[in-house]
Amino acid sequence: MKKEEIRRRIKAHKALLSDIERDRAADSVFSLLEKSAAFIMADKILMYHSLPDELSTIAFINKWHDRKHFFLPRVNGVDLEVLPYDRSRLQYGAFHIEEPTGDDVEEIDNIELIVVPAVAYDRRGNRVGRGKGYYDRLLSRTSATKVGVGYDFQLVDDIESEPHDVTMDIIITESGTITIKHTKH
Repeated sequence: MKKEEIRRRIKAHKALLSDIERDRAADSVFSLLEKSAAFIMADKILMYHSLPDELSTIAFINKWHDRKHFFLPRVNGVDLEVLPYDRSRLQYGAFHIEEPTGDDVEEIDNIELIVVPAVAYDRRGNRVGRGKGYYDRLLSRTSATKVGVGYDFQLVDDIESEPHDVTMDIIITESGTITIKHTKH
């Protein structure tokens, strides 16, 4: 299935979700994340600040921000910068997503775990983003563990990957955790 068709189908499915279904899914997914070795071992974690149609990260960040060092991305031109999370230093950015303010940009090499939003994933770790390539450019510069999170219906059979696409190491949906076995070339 082509990426545009996947985006269209997932968007339609998300539109049918009730608030209760959204909350339950976020609780399930982030409960599995917090029990994962990748999360337990990591101190510096890049999260995303959720859009209304994404699994909400707000409760999870609020629960853990005193015990983990969370960072959020900020759009800078065609790239993402990584800045420390501070609830009092957020403002709406380029795509009406709350982003951190300030000049204390963190090197991506210092981040140990990245929780990555997407439109869809497959069992090989491929993802379909929103189409701008921000995360692929960021993820290509790091060896941090990459965890894709989403609703069960965001796990699709097969995604055509392109050379610039960066695969996930772990995918978590309400139904469970998939660890991707990467092969060395």
